Amino acid sequence: MCELMKKAPLIGLTTHGKNEKGSFHIPAPYIECVRNAGGIPLLIPPGEKNLEQLLNVADGFIFSGGGDISPELYGGKHHQSIYGIDDARDEMELALARLILHSKTPTLAICRGMQVFTVVLGGTLKDDILENPPADIKHRNPKFKPSMHTVTVGNPSEISQILGSKHISCASVHHQAVNDLPPETKIVARAPDGIIEALEFKNYPNIVAVQWHPEITAAEDPIQQRLFDDLVKRAGNQ
Repeated sequence: MCELMKKAPLIGLTTHGKNEKGSFHIPAPYIECVRNAGGIPLLIPPGEKNLEQLLNVADGFIFSGGGDISPELYGGKHHQSIYGIDDARDEMELALARLILHSKTPTLAICRGMQVFTVVLGGTLKDDILENPPADIKHRNPKFKPSMHTVTVGNPSEISQILGSKHISCASVHHQAVNDLPPETKIVARAPDGIIEALEFKNYPNIVAVQWHPEITAAEDPIQQRLFDDLVKRAGNQ
């Protein structure tokens, strides 16, 4: 008799909008990280309307990085550095985030993703951290290239347990960042310049939120891959 194999968790990943060629897209490392963790990636492009059905199908979600969230959604200003605003993506991701908060579905929110949950829960964003940086730390290199910097993770926290390290090296590509915290939110990691790098939401323990991009270095850094391993494990236990 063949031994029954455990079903691989299905992980929904939000994608970028259409590029200049008219194609929806997402960087390949996201897909590779999910597969390396034992999950099956399911891409969710902007404009999707059947979000309730997605919650019935997906075992977990990843909110990926990308262009800026429209300042109108958090009471910010249209700074000259704001780029890549996609109204269809904003609308879909905020709506999906609200459903996930009620469903308790395991979710990993990365960079823009952490900002999406911050806005949904009533927080605000810094429009541009690069204009008056508090310290000589780059969170994004020219031409949207990643910048490496350290992050200190506080204990006790769920994220510190996942990563297994208090001081990590990570890749960042952002200029917006969390400003005012939503209610019942705990800061669990910061960059040396004080920028918030990870959050935990007291009433929503299913959400793991980081400002950096773990997918960029996960292939060479097992610490970063652990975020995806943890998501797939939690999704498989649903």
